[in-house]
Amino acid sequence: MKLATHTAARRRRAAATASTVIALVVFLGLALLPAVRAAAEGEPLSRTDYVLWTTCTITLYDHQSAPALDRCFQRLAEIAARMGTGVSGSQLDAVSNAAGREPVKVTDDLLFLVQEALTVARQSNGLFDLTVGPLIETWRMNKDDPDVPPRDTIAAALKLVNWRDVVVDPQAKTVFLRRPSMRLDLGGFMKGYAADEMVRILRGYGVRSAMIDLGGNIFAMGSSPRNAPWRIGIQNPEADRGTSIGVVEVTDKSVTTAGVYEHYFVKNGRRYSHIIDLRTGYPVDNSLLSVSVIAPTSTQADAYDTALLVMGVGDGLKLAEQLGLEVIMIDSRHRIYVTPGMKQAFSLTDSSFTFAN
Repeated sequence: MKLATHTAARRRRAAATASTVIALVVFLGLALLPAVRAAAEGEPLSRTDYVLWTTCTITLYDHQSAPALDRCFQRLAEIAARMGTGVSGSQLDAVSNAAGREPVKVTDDLLFLVQEALTVARQSNGLFDLTVGPLIETWRMNKDDPDVPPRDTIAAALKLVNWRDVVVDPQAKTVFLRRPSMRLDLGGFMKGYAADEMVRILRGYGVRSAMIDLGGNIFAMGSSPRNAPWRIGIQNPEADRGTSIGVVEVTDKSVTTAGVYEHYFVKNGRRYSHIIDLRTGYPVDNSLLSVSVIAPTSTQADAYDTALLVMGVGDGLKLAEQLGLEVIMIDSRHRIYVTPGMKQAFSLTDSSFTFAN
């Protein structure tokens, strides 16, 4: 699973971490600015802030509504406070702290997200699992000093990971973890949900054309200012941030990417990704470098990009097509695998990569 980073050191490194997807608004010659910028009539209005443990930018192309941007960033802060791990007052932590003892009443948004996470867990045969918390803590992936734990420690943590032990009562609005020491973590899911919340808020203000970038989780609202599809660059997983291998054209869709290059550490000459294979308890180790998912909602895209990467090419493409998701997969031999819908929408621009299918 993908992990949200919560430490101060990772916050400082966030700007240097390779973005998974880069919004290409080259036809306007624009750059995202580090604050709300007063825009002349007809120009976009943009705001950038650090929230959800990453750099978030929202740009409005058909409105100049500063209140809309204010409300968006207020909501992002609410989501981080309510659903983060290791955050004072977090409802998610409250559920984990009561594991094995009692259900915890939660707000509608957290209840919704837990229910969605359980759906993804079921459809991915547990390769996405919101109870991954014990493994994250064991590997210290959210800390400044991640390390390879002893095998018996990994095995003990893995026994606590089972989405079937999450009990949701929609009527009482409670969440209960059946076994002590279980812990929830929605780090691989939260930004997707947050992006969809930004879409909901902006539509409420009448916005129809906007670019939402939450640390590489992209939602391209509506069409571009030229009344054409948005052009979103897919990051080269072996190059510097901002280097794309190609461009996908989307309208009113989300583009998210899970990549083994995003966060990792090196121990005894071996690189360990932050994405954990829940079949083994160890970081994923297959040929895939990244998986990009294009979907109508960012919640859906953000959850499945991780599971599909862990599954690998064959099983991952099969599940994507069953669920109606469009996917771009990149492996270590620079081969690109795409679902049928991407054959027209994705344009390859880097000749060192080739289509495998």
